[in-house]
Amino acid sequence: MAKTAKKAAPKKAVKKAAKKAAPKKAAKKAAPKKAAKKAAPKKKRTPNAAFMAALNPSPALADVIGSKPLPRTEIIKKIWDYIKKNNLQDKTNKRMINADAKLKTLFGGKKQVSMFEMTKLVAKHLK
Repeated sequence: MAKTAKKAAPKKAVKKAAKKAAPKKAAKKAAPKKAAKKAAPKKKRTPNAAFMAALNPSPALADVIGSKPLPRTEIIKKIWDYIKKNNLQDKTNKRMINADAKLKTLFGGKKQVSMFEMTKLVAKHLK
């Protein structure tokens, strides 16, 4: 029995050595691919002017963010500031927003909306 135990030990050592050698070969193959990706020139992104256009809020939206015209991105940012300031994000499901009196008029009378639905509902209050 002692002989079989001694024979099994060298086989495991050989397997470990083989496993260590395999990743080195894969790393050598991956290096040329990275060089090919870097060769492509990077394009500079241009900002979309539609996002920067100032929009006038409706009276219901003006109660939450103010009455001066703002770009769409700033309007959503101010609504999120209002939501976090008043603890209106649902505790269990963070994607849901619980409406208070001001937001209820903004959301068309709904008590709770998802954050994705919120942007669609807010768009109706912009001109």
